[in-house]
Amino acid sequence: MTIRVMLVDDQVLLRTGFRMVLAAQPDMEVVAEAGNGVEALEVLRTTQVDVILMDVRMPHLDGVETTRRICAGGQPEGGPKVLILTTFDLDEYAFSALKAGASGFMLKDVPPGDLLAAIRAVQSGDAVVAPSTTRRLLDRFTPMLPATSAEPSRPELGRLTDREREVLLLVAQGLSNGEIAARLVLSEATVKTHVGRILTKLSLRDRVQAVVLAYETGLVRAGGAAGA
Repeated sequence: MTIRVMLVDDQVLLRTGFRMVLAAQPDMEVVAEAGNGVEALEVLRTTQVDVILMDVRMPHLDGVETTRRICAGGQPEGGPKVLILTTFDLDEYAFSALKAGASGFMLKDVPPGDLLAAIRAVQSGDAVVAPSTTRRLLDRFTPMLPATSAEPSRPELGRLTDREREVLLLVAQGLSNGEIAARLVLSEATVKTHVGRILTKLSLRDRVQAVVLAYETGLVRAGGAAGA
């Protein structure tokens, strides 16, 4: 199956570079491009896309608001997944986009192999942001979140079993499935099952959204520590 990719960036040269990399892959095709969010939303009305590589800082409509509009109300089965493209000094935009519904973020100078692997991972429904990278990003920008009480305010959290809550805490602290399995003396397949149930019960799309939720509700605080 060919992965249909859309490039959204106001820098033509950057889009050209990404397009050349993707065109060399037998399982990928760039089906659309846009120079800003307004153009992107217009194109998506008539073009089927699997994965969108989205810049954050663009004229007319930035990547964060564009992502929010694409993901508003949840995406239908087979809807486009958004990968945010950022630089170190734009991490705060990437964080906002994750909250808006993006499936992950990458640096613009990402090695071609990592970019291709991330696109394939997103298309298959897996997380694309390395757990350690997610943790560093959230630790840096958690102070920007609204203050939360000691007790998580989202009632859906009450649906989790004790084991699922334990797994969620470890996910939010940046551990991979393998690391969680070793910590809890479980098989990696069992951990993956727990993560899937957590996402379903909390109506979350992916692992990144679970991490954001854990920080927002106070389950985990900056530095990766469990909340009270």
